[in-house]
Amino acid sequence: MISRILSVLLIIFACFSLAGCSFSPSSLFESSEPKSMNEHSTSDIHPNNKESMDIRSTISISAIGDVLIHTRVYRDAKTTNGYNFMPMLDEVEPYLDSSTITIANQETMIGGEELGLSGYPAFNSPTEIADNLKTLGIDVVTLANNHSLDQGVKGIENAINYWDEIEMKHTGAFKTKDQSEEVLVYKTEKNIDVAILSYTYGTNGISAPAGKDYVVNRIEFKKMAKDIEKAKELADGVIVSLHFGQQYEPYPSAFQKEVVQFCADHEVDAVLGHHPHVLQPLEYVEGEKGNKMLTVYSLGNFFSGQEDFQRRIGGIFTFDFLKDEESDDTVKAIDPRFQITYVTSQDQHDYKVVPMAELPELMKEYKATKQHVSQWLPELSFIE
Repeated sequence: MISRILSVLLIIFACFSLAGCSFSPSSLFESSEPKSMNEHSTSDIHPNNKESMDIRSTISISAIGDVLIHTRVYRDAKTTNGYNFMPMLDEVEPYLDSSTITIANQETMIGGEELGLSGYPAFNSPTEIADNLKTLGIDVVTLANNHSLDQGVKGIENAINYWDEIEMKHTGAFKTKDQSEEVLVYKTEKNIDVAILSYTYGTNGISAPAGKDYVVNRIEFKKMAKDIEKAKELADGVIVSLHFGQQYEPYPSAFQKEVVQFCADHEVDAVLGHHPHVLQPLEYVEGEKGNKMLTVYSLGNFFSGQEDFQRRIGGIFTFDFLKDEESDDTVKAIDPRFQITYVTSQDQHDYKVVPMAELPELMKEYKATKQHVSQWLPELSFIE
């Protein structure tokens, strides 16, 4: 009996050898049917195949409010060779330089010394503030403000020439009509392109020269609708910067609410507001199509010489743009977070922007500010 079993085993072994097969226990359970053309092992998947990768990606956006260079501020920045604002700003540099895109509202034009430096009410700032903002990590400046025409068209031209010279992206004020019809699109390495638009309620009663209304973008719904539509075609996400509202008011006006709702109804993804010079609450605003638009009505003063306590408070607003290739909503603004800042000074000297959380003597006011800005957005987190 044993000899018969051994004979059978020898015959089986000989068959496998002649067929050139390598025997393994698992081969007994493999299907004899050929693989479908749609079936692949993990090693067969090409790295560029979207199905093999996470098709959700994010970038971070940060924004600061008004950069308003009063005379006392640039005098405090004076050096033997010009002006240096970095000692006033370096404590917040790590929080601005880490985002994919960081946006600042440059409220005062940098017309340069050629036009004579000046403060309120007709500002003209040293060009060094532009260099320092770039060092700080700012990627884009918005220029549509009520002070845009303080130095006339020449001030705008000088400013834009300098921004271009240092390769800083800008929008909201323009040298030509053609430029005013273009949309600034910031392209990122994460394949998320962001369009940034900038508008102001007015220019302090100063009119643009005849035929040059294009030099400053104003809040006009017809133009805004056209710009937003173009921006949506060119980019994944759309951010609108709005200079509007009542100065020193802690809550948005009816006009602010109207303009923000217009933006939401046109499917803008985020609104960055400024002009009141104090912080106003944040919220998601629902558009007529059910979309949610992240909104900060006023970012307050980031860097200025205003002395009132509330006007010293500003912030760094950060959120993420999430892109999902499978979703109809290409980009969503998510994970809003805020760092409250404060401008310290002593007798109109030694101006410095610092995280307010680091000032123990202002803890009561700091907690009240947190409650104020988050009252309509309970999911808002704070960077401390």
